[in-house]
Amino acid sequence: MNKEYQRWLNSSDTDEKIKKELYNIKGNEEEITSRFALPLSFGTAGLRGIMRAGINGMNVYTVSQATQGLANVIIASEGSQKGVAIAHDSRNNSRLFAETAAGVLAYNNIKVYLFESLRPTPELSFAVLFHGCIAGINITASHNPKEYNGYKVYWSDGAQLPPEQADRVAEEMGKTDVLTVKTADLDKAVSSGLVKIIGRETDDEYIKNVLNCSINPVVIREYGNSLNLVYTPLHGTGYKVVPQVLKLAGIDNLTVVPGQDIPDGNFPTVKSPNPENPECFEMAVEFIRKNRLPTNVIIATDPDGDRLGVAVKDTDGSFIPLSGNQIGAILVDYIIKARKARGTLPGNACAVRSVVSSELFDKICRKNGVKPVTVLTGFKYIGEKIQEYEKTGEHTFVFGYEESQGFLSGGYVRDKDAINASLLIAEAASYYKSQDKTLSAALDDIYAEYGYHGEITLSVTITGSLPLDIMNRKMKTLRQSGISSINNVPVRVRGDFSEGVMIDIDTGRETPTGLPLSDMLYYKTRDNTAVIIRPSGTEPKVKAYILTSGKNREETLKKLSEYKIHILKLFE
Repeated sequence: MNKEYQRWLNSSDTDEKIKKELYNIKGNEEEITSRFALPLSFGTAGLRGIMRAGINGMNVYTVSQATQGLANVIIASEGSQKGVAIAHDSRNNSRLFAETAAGVLAYNNIKVYLFESLRPTPELSFAVLFHGCIAGINITASHNPKEYNGYKVYWSDGAQLPPEQADRVAEEMGKTDVLTVKTADLDKAVSSGLVKIIGRETDDEYIKNVLNCSINPVVIREYGNSLNLVYTPLHGTGYKVVPQVLKLAGIDNLTVVPGQDIPDGNFPTVKSPNPENPECFEMAVEFIRKNRLPTNVIIATDPDGDRLGVAVKDTDGSFIPLSGNQIGAILVDYIIKARKARGTLPGNACAVRSVVSSELFDKICRKNGVKPVTVLTGFKYIGEKIQEYEKTGEHTFVFGYEESQGFLSGGYVRDKDAINASLLIAEAASYYKSQDKTLSAALDDIYAEYGYHGEITLSVTITGSLPLDIMNRKMKTLRQSGISSINNVPVRVRGDFSEGVMIDIDTGRETPTGLPLSDMLYYKTRDNTAVIIRPSGTEPKVKAYILTSGKNREETLKKLSEYKIHILKLFE
């Protein structure tokens, strides 16, 4: 690793800014090891890491290496003329990395459709389909802290790379010297037409497709303004498009939180721009109180505009952030009921959730004659189902979600879409407003009908210079431990998704999971609590999902608290 560090430090191919950064860590063996022991791992989520010099950092060299790897795969697939769409978010260096990728592709004589400025992730997915591209690149680290950036790759179906394609890109990256990738002059590539700058023409079609997802446009036009809706883009890409979509839908009375309404890669008003974090709503709540706004709903989108957060006013006047599962329950319940009322629910309707999302979703679907479908974690698997059903006609997709606050109700993209979800939650809130109800009351009605459901996601951060090795060892230890009870409640079903089997403990019967192989463990206890453990695909963390239900909120929260204690002991 010191050899590679010295190569970067002394190479004529390394720019002076990077050399200065590396010189400043000279003699710091721990920092050098962190940056040079292992390269960033390229997987189905692409690359993600801290912006810094070194093979384990996000910088122009690792971005160039990844792009050359992708270029090799595209050329081998004879897709150069189909081209690659490129977008980026508001993060520091995102535009630089996007232009770097465009230059590498142009050097390889691959057509490029480069967005003129920042755009939400779902629009990149849309652009791949709309322009008939073989691939897409999005420079974003989603909801990670400001130090991070990432490089997501999409294939011709508009979804993130499937494992086999990701493996091919990773293999080609391994053959490519990180410091010597060639790049074309971007201005000349634009002048020659090899790189096409895109914007308004793609925006208009994308927004048209989002608006077509509205089920009852009348209700949002009649009641949307009475919501006094407040929105925060958290300094990200939603700052223009969410207000534009809601205005076109009929909502003129929308307040965007001052101070969070301008794109800023430093995210100065939040520790982490993740709408799953309650603190992301603090400025909005303070603004509402200060200005005495009669607001019942706050919506938030993350920096790349693919995740939606919602906070609703409780009976005591406080704002309660909803979990991804709660938003998912409200949306699937509304979509099904609204479609039924308008006669637009297909007879073969299906809705899709990730395996770590709430089973409340399944109950709502089954009671209303909609087929619930479960896929692995990662929205690309929901995208695959959309494409599969479009080809086979077996089902008609009406909604998909994952608990990490990703939602989609249309087949125009193959990724989660917070713009689409913003429109849907505003429409649902408008519908309940017409019944003199809030979203909070609507959620209470769902719990009254199906039982109270709750969940906790635990993230155990892995530290050290070789986090992947540590994560693999932890998963191996858990597999070998033969867990037979959790929280002193016997396990009745145990699943190992790396082997593709579920085992009934009482009978010993093995049944296939029906899903692709994945590094994930599943346990269902005798009180119908599900515990799912898997390593994160984007961060050095092992995640544990606890999903349960009870007669009421108190019983459910008590179970979650007890299970949490026992699960955390597994990682000590």
